[in-house]
Amino acid sequence: MIRSMTSFASGKGALGAYSWSCELRSVNAKGLDLRLRVPDWLDGLEAALRADLGKALNRGNVTLSLKVSRDEGGGTLALNPAAMAAVLDALTALEAEALERGLTLAPTSAGELLAQRGMMEAASAEDDTAPLSAAIRAAFPALLEAFLQMRRDEGAALAEVLAGQISRIEELTATAATLAEARKEAMAETLKSNLARVLDSPAGADPDRVAQELALIAVKADVTEELDRLGAHVRAAQDLLAKGGPVGRKLDFLMQEFNREANTLCSKSQSSDLTAVGLELKAVIDQMREQVQNVE
Repeated sequence: MIRSMTSFASGKGALGAYSWSCELRSVNAKGLDLRLRVPDWLDGLEAALRADLGKALNRGNVTLSLKVSRDEGGGTLALNPAAMAAVLDALTALEAEALERGLTLAPTSAGELLAQRGMMEAASAEDDTAPLSAAIRAAFPALLEAFLQMRRDEGAALAEVLAGQISRIEELTATAATLAEARKEAMAETLKSNLARVLDSPAGADPDRVAQELALIAVKADVTEELDRLGAHVRAAQDLLAKGGPVGRKLDFLMQEFNREANTLCSKSQSSDLTAVGLELKAVIDQMREQVQNVE
């Protein structure tokens, strides 16, 4: 089975106060280009994910984006020393000023002090990120499998389209062979007529020179080799589709060969019908080349 280079998958997970979301997407490319955006404070995670992707993929521009967040609301609280000192200093100054003016203030409770803004803050102790990295790695195979499945599904659709285009090329090649065979008689009659006109002219002609020119014309008009090579390319393309796997580069090379033979067929045709078939061949080959660009 062939695989497409176009795919997308996403996943989410959580561990304790942490949650993450991950997106994996790819488009076509000549080789394998991995671009990972992973938080650098998760030591070793990017290298591990890159290795997993490298083992599973052969071609494509692949982007992995991992976002990790922490729910601070569920953490422990601690006194903010700076805020506490500021509140106590302000309270001391207030009591001193009241006493100087002969005023008596009610005692301030600890609860009232703690209720002051900024007195309490979330604890910021350093966490061990190894369990989080391990949890993300454990969840990654499922995401990667969903990503690969989309590649396989897209590849199956691509294979169906390519098989139809190869069959059309095979049909057009057979039509071209029939037209080329039918053209031989007409070309022979034309050559005979032209040769007779030259030989009957008063100036005459050099028989050896005439023979050379006729041989050259025959070679230039013969499309047998082009048709044979087109047939061979059709069989090679069918074999690659049946084989499956990462055959995109080989199919791309075949497209160049298909196009070369179709161009030569058109230049040698010397027949409007054969030229029309050659042009249709070129159109189908161009359409097929566009599809091949997405094959891994």
